[in-house]
Amino acid sequence: MTTPLTVRPRAEDVEGQPILRPLPSAKCRSVGPFVFFDHMLQTTYPAGKGMNIRQHPHIGLSTLTYLFEGKLQHKDSLGSDQVVDAGDVSWMTAGSAIAHVERTPESLLGNAFVMHGLQVWLASPKSHEQGPGHYSHHPAHSLPVSENLGVSIRMIAGSGFCLESPVPVLSPTLYAELHLQTATTLLIPTEHEERALYVLSGEALLDGEPVEAHSLVILPTGQEMTLCADSDCHAVLFGGAPLDGPRRINWNFVASDPARIDEARRRWAAGDWPTVPGESERIELP
Repeated sequence: MTTPLTVRPRAEDVEGQPILRPLPSAKCRSVGPFVFFDHMLQTTYPAGKGMNIRQHPHIGLSTLTYLFEGKLQHKDSLGSDQVVDAGDVSWMTAGSAIAHVERTPESLLGNAFVMHGLQVWLASPKSHEQGPGHYSHHPAHSLPVSENLGVSIRMIAGSGFCLESPVPVLSPTLYAELHLQTATTLLIPTEHEERALYVLSGEALLDGEPVEAHSLVILPTGQEMTLCADSDCHAVLFGGAPLDGPRRINWNFVASDPARIDEARRRWAAGDWPTVPGESERIELP
């Protein structure tokens, strides 16, 4: 039996939104196609304040935004303009070049509101890195859910536990939201080669060992494990097939070939990039 690897996140701030970022880290660069994991901590914004992540570029990845509380407006250079509610999936595949904006919609700014959620990046397979961009929105009711003996599983993206999400992932993927009532258990199968667990709240044991909330636990390959809830527990389980080779991450760019990142940086700096309709502000290269 192999001992799971625990990765403790680093605290960051994105345009005023506090986050925890356990992936990537020195201990773990990817889990399946997932190369980036941000936990947007539960934050109360006063009236008139909100998130405003200005126009910025991506290549070689898909972004997936999933909120537990609050709303976000997604706009991109494909012309998409979508308000994302809690429980929805916002899925954007960058291909060779895309830009987008993420902000609190005007409808929320009149009163105080709470924001809480996750945003992850999934590296595109080499065959899709240079393809066209794509955006799709999947409302909460379209995501499959299994509820049994105090354990609820919602498949955010990919497949697992006999569930399959409608999100158009590009490689074998597992991304599930878990709710376990106190004293319930869940057997985590080996149907995906790489898997990781992130506990958002509550107390849990993994094969009898305590799981530290807000830490990423990398599960050993090929090893079934049992998750037990010592209190009501909220977590996500994610992973999938290993990447088809290493990836380089630089700012908002992901690529298997470093030359593509150099070219993307040059193009963004020069203003040679698709733009989001109606948007003029942008985030410059760091």
